[in-house]
Amino acid sequence: MIDSTSAAGVSRLRLTGLRAGYRHPHRAGLRWRRSPDRIVVDDVDATARAGQVTALLGPNGAGKSTLLRSVAGLQPLLSGSVGWRDPAGVEHDLLRMPARERARRTAVVLTERVDAGLLTGREVVELGRHPYLGLVSRLGADDHRLIDGVLADLHATEPAGQRFAELSDGQRQRLLLARALVTEPDVLILDEPSAFLDVGARVDLMSLLHRIARTRMITVLISTHEVELALRMADRLWLIHDHRLTSGTAQELIDQGLIADVFGTEHAVFDASTRTFGVRD
Repeated sequence: MIDSTSAAGVSRLRLTGLRAGYRHPHRAGLRWRRSPDRIVVDDVDATARAGQVTALLGPNGAGKSTLLRSVAGLQPLLSGSVGWRDPAGVEHDLLRMPARERARRTAVVLTERVDAGLLTGREVVELGRHPYLGLVSRLGADDHRLIDGVLADLHATEPAGQRFAELSDGQRQRLLLARALVTEPDVLILDEPSAFLDVGARVDLMSLLHRIARTRMITVLISTHEVELALRMADRLWLIHDHRLTSGTAQELIDQGLIADVFGTEHAVFDASTRTFGVRD
């Protein structure tokens, strides 16, 4: 399913003919030759609009992290493009931008736990301003005001004063989100942002991402295993299945039977009326 073109004046992220996966060179005698590519997801055409949260779903091993890393430019695409259309209607190829410019446009929060050493939470957040600084530049008054505002907006001012390593998972997640936001990105990409959070904190995080997307008019793209939460709270879904990606609203994917087919098991059955999974009798 290919999304329709965004309305004029609305920014959006667009994947066109995208193939994500891995190239495998191998040694044949004294020479390196390329083995066949391992394709994780193929022929992707999908759109994520500014002001919305788009949730990427799929079973374990489907390639959610691989796709997100490819969209963010952290690993090369096998083919296709990742475009950004700004509010003026100008198209940009995100992956062909210089690294510093791409770092300003796209902020990424990955699943891996961050080893911040002895840094405080605020010092971790300050790292998000580096794409705007020269080799010897220091944060200025405007940078500090921006950081203060983001921390206040995320209710993270108090933990920012403590050592990052001593904070709870929920506090760390807010500070990593703050680090991404002080980059002032057009696109915010999060890989399993609720992986280490309890149930209440997961709902809080999704609500926070909704507010960020709408108030800042940025594109928020997250991968998640929280299928039921995504069905209730995401504006749009991208679903990877059989190396393909289908996009649509939660109701559209439910009506097509895809949620039940992809996530249902011998013992777990999906109830479309409640958008929840239950135990099969």
